[in-house]
Amino acid sequence: MNRAWYARLQAWLMATLGARHSRLVEARKRALLGGLRGKVLEIGPGGGVNFEFYAASAVDWTGLEPNPFAFDRLREAADRCGIRATLIDGSAEAIPLPDASVDAVVSTIVLCSVGDPGRAIGEIRRVLRPGGRFVFVEHVAAPQGTLLRWLQRLVRAPWRVAGGGCEPDRETWRLIQTAGFSRVELEHFRVALPVVAPHVAGVAIR
Repeated sequence: MNRAWYARLQAWLMATLGARHSRLVEARKRALLGGLRGKVLEIGPGGGVNFEFYAASAVDWTGLEPNPFAFDRLREAADRCGIRATLIDGSAEAIPLPDASVDAVVSTIVLCSVGDPGRAIGEIRRVLRPGGRFVFVEHVAAPQGTLLRWLQRLVRAPWRVAGGGCEPDRETWRLIQTAGFSRVELEHFRVALPVVAPHVAGVAIR
């Protein structure tokens, strides 16, 4: 596979499909992101679909994005929304920031595709200041024993290829709950999507 072609395709998909998904969870994003203040790190910002939900004058935003072909779209989206933006190339499993250096970390539809989600969540906790907030909206595995869970397992391999490593059957909420945060508040809900209808959204406090 041509890696550059694949990366360009994924950058386009993140922007296009990410915007459609954002509309489905718009109310939750507004509630979770609108009150963030200070230094905010967003992992895997993709096409910049979350910029509209931040209070632009209140955040100093850094995006950790492993796909360099997404950078131009991110800069343009940040400019449109008046966001002070810094972009860094890197992986969520090894965030290139010091311990306790950010006030909030944001992840929306990202932990499904990182290579080691447990390690990524550990890194998120590491870079948060005491009392800092990890805000997340993620699609997750359907309940055990359901037809949808069986379908998620069945399509996992082709889904990974099409979705840039995305796995539809991760129990991401369990990883967050056991990562050592002082408090985790989350809700399970569903959206009108095939295969990845089950979601979780919430806040974990460092």
